[in-house]
Amino acid sequence: MAKERGKIILVDDNKANLDQGRNLLKTFYEVFPAASAAKLFEILENLIPDLILLDIDMPEVNGYEAIKTLKSNNRFVDIPVIFLTSKDDAVSELDGLTLGAADYVSKPFSGPLLLKRIEKELFIANQKRDTQKNQESMMDYTNNLAKMVMEKTREVTELQSAILSTITNLIEFRDKLTAGHTMRTKLYIQALFDEMKRGGIYANEIFEWNEHAFLSSVQLHDIGKIAIPDNILNKSGRLTEDEYEIMKSHVTVGVDAIEKIMTKTREHSFLRHALNIAGTHHERWDGSGYPIGLSGKNIPLEGRLMAIADVYDALVMLRPYKQALSREEACKIIKEGAGKQFEPVLVDVFLKVEERFAQIASTQEDINE
Repeated sequence: MAKERGKIILVDDNKANLDQGRNLLKTFYEVFPAASAAKLFEILENLIPDLILLDIDMPEVNGYEAIKTLKSNNRFVDIPVIFLTSKDDAVSELDGLTLGAADYVSKPFSGPLLLKRIEKELFIANQKRDTQKNQESMMDYTNNLAKMVMEKTREVTELQSAILSTITNLIEFRDKLTAGHTMRTKLYIQALFDEMKRGGIYANEIFEWNEHAFLSSVQLHDIGKIAIPDNILNKSGRLTEDEYEIMKSHVTVGVDAIEKIMTKTREHSFLRHALNIAGTHHERWDGSGYPIGLSGKNIPLEGRLMAIADVYDALVMLRPYKQALSREEACKIIKEGAGKQFEPVLVDVFLKVEERFAQIASTQEDINE
């Protein structure tokens, strides 16, 4: 298949120059002669050439005015223009190049030299087009890749959520005394987290967290309860000392389960949060908690937050072995626990969103009923 010949518009008000230029170029290019700038723009209405050879000294609209119009139009701005002129002074040449001309050839011109100049400019123009196409292709590839990554991330997130929901349902199916506890605590933690962001509390630490991963990990805080016997998990009365020790083991069982998962995956951001929450939400600020007896900021921030959410829910929810406390009573107990069971700074955060806690407890309680 023959290579398509380049298209050149030759503009000159002198017929002899037009004929000479056309005869020189027609062997190599498809030539469109134009005797004026007005004729040039007529041709451009139906044709975008590969190059324009433009005379400067023309009546009515000269070459300088014509190139200004060309370069101001997005359709024509990238067409290379070579000025053909009898002017050979440096100022005229600089003026033409400043206006956007690709080259400047003095008349009378040498045929071989003009052909070489045209060949060079067409090569540069083709290189620019190829580069632009490559950039556009790369951009399309990048955009498509980004969409694929986003879609895959969405699928993984949905799968993660489905698995977490299933695990949560399994736990709550067995633990009939705390129905809805997991969802409520997740919403409590969301309230605390939002207030911390607003108030700049532990800003440097939580800035590094993946918020979605952190909030999703809350659902695994009681995963170890799956190993607690039904007669203890669902006992309506107070647990004996031995039964309480068995119940406390849900923390270490949960930690063991999460650590085993971590050995089988490289994605640990979500699991690290889950491990901290499951393993330390029963630790106390004063060091009297379990299973290790951590104190103060040795307790991971996730665990310190979960301690407040977990206790609040236990206080305000009705259980067979206890009455539900009012929001005022629960708030008073948590406030009094500052510096003992809970971190004082986080208790202050809780007090600012306590009303939101009460709304969550009330709404979720209605749903569960």
